[in-house]
Amino acid sequence: MSDKLKIKIHGYRNLPVLQELIDEFLRPSDYELLPDDGFRRDAAVHINLRESADKDEIKREIFDRLSDLTGIRPDWGILTGVRPVKLAGEMLERAGDREEVFRTLTDDDRLTEDKARLILSVYERQDRLYGKADENSAGVYIGIPFCPTRCVYCSFASNQVSSEEIERYLTALRQEIRYAGRRLRESGMYPETVYFGGGTPTTLTAAQLQTLLETTKKSFDFSRVREFTVEAGRPDTITAEKLAVLKDFGVDRISINPQSMRQETLDAIGRSHTPEDIRRAFALAGRTGFRVINADLIAGLPGETEEDFRDSLRQVLKLGANNVTVHTLAVKRASRLKDIDRDYHYRVADTVAAMLGDSREILSEHGFVPYYLYRQKHMAGFFENTGYCLGETDGLYNIRIMDEHQTIAALGAGGISKRYYPETNRLERVPNVTNYQEYIRRIDEMCARKENKLWR
Repeated sequence: MSDKLKIKIHGYRNLPVLQELIDEFLRPSDYELLPDDGFRRDAAVHINLRESADKDEIKREIFDRLSDLTGIRPDWGILTGVRPVKLAGEMLERAGDREEVFRTLTDDDRLTEDKARLILSVYERQDRLYGKADENSAGVYIGIPFCPTRCVYCSFASNQVSSEEIERYLTALRQEIRYAGRRLRESGMYPETVYFGGGTPTTLTAAQLQTLLETTKKSFDFSRVREFTVEAGRPDTITAEKLAVLKDFGVDRISINPQSMRQETLDAIGRSHTPEDIRRAFALAGRTGFRVINADLIAGLPGETEEDFRDSLRQVLKLGANNVTVHTLAVKRASRLKDIDRDYHYRVADTVAAMLGDSREILSEHGFVPYYLYRQKHMAGFFENTGYCLGETDGLYNIRIMDEHQTIAALGAGGISKRYYPETNRLERVPNVTNYQEYIRRIDEMCARKENKLWR
């Protein structure tokens, strides 16, 4: 006999829309969502809805009933989207009154006052310093889908391959870079930001990085580029020679991503580096002289305590990071951690909440402020990822990608380009294939897709 809680929703047939919100209160293994069969005198929890009600009204009813039932009140209320800052900005533009928007977020959307203040302050900073993107500007993303090892929590398209395979990939990628640079100019557009991500771009050799950056600088007009980022990522892939190449080509922002400074954690999650590698990478980057050094840490890693997380954060600040992104562990369906422990992100929710609170307190004490924020599915505790900056070290590419008011040309395997139409305020996705071998084989097709949909 099943001991699952049975929930029966009456008057609303689109149940998948509601399931994501219900999952914030109950583990999927702990409840069963029953179809509306008209019976109301069974053992199920009955929630009556009106098909004519708008989606937010329906979500409020679900939220309030489940809050009463479980005693849980998720910080983000009925919001399940990944871009709450964008939502707050749109509300401010419509209402024009901060207090009215704050009341709507807390009363209607059920956010805690802390989360409402957070997203409003982040939006106001972004709007004050950067405003809306120029309609003629674009963000350029160049993806390197290779890593030394695959982390236990990762579901991204990253691969461990031979040097010959990497060379084949780079040949195709340079073709797409040359094509995109030419078409961007012909469209009367220019890159505002250029971002090399992955994977781990510094998996490449110094010579490969040099060739790739040469192609990039020759293909795009860099005269109006405001930010040039390379995710150095894994500390064990960073060398003085590679950093010198990045610096020579004008890269002004890099990421060094420890995730944790605890050796036992690094071993457990499949990272192939040590805390000493992290310290060495920061020292090299500091001597090379980049304007911004970002560091990523993850709250909720397996086996970590609150003190472990606080210690990692303090060490990263001492090493010289002036831009820190605090991620909440997201246990994706395709990750190995999901196979090991399906309910992991429910079990660590309280610990993660404490870690996120500690990070805000410690970073604030060191002069950092939050500058961008986003959410993901399957996050531990259903919290958020927050980027913090010291001074004006904001990551502009990050801001634009979350704001969704700019065309993005995403090059490489797994890249998802987006054409922005300002007249209708909408985006059209133009994806590349994810598999790097298919990308190599179909590179002409990847360019043709953009020809028909990305350029104006």
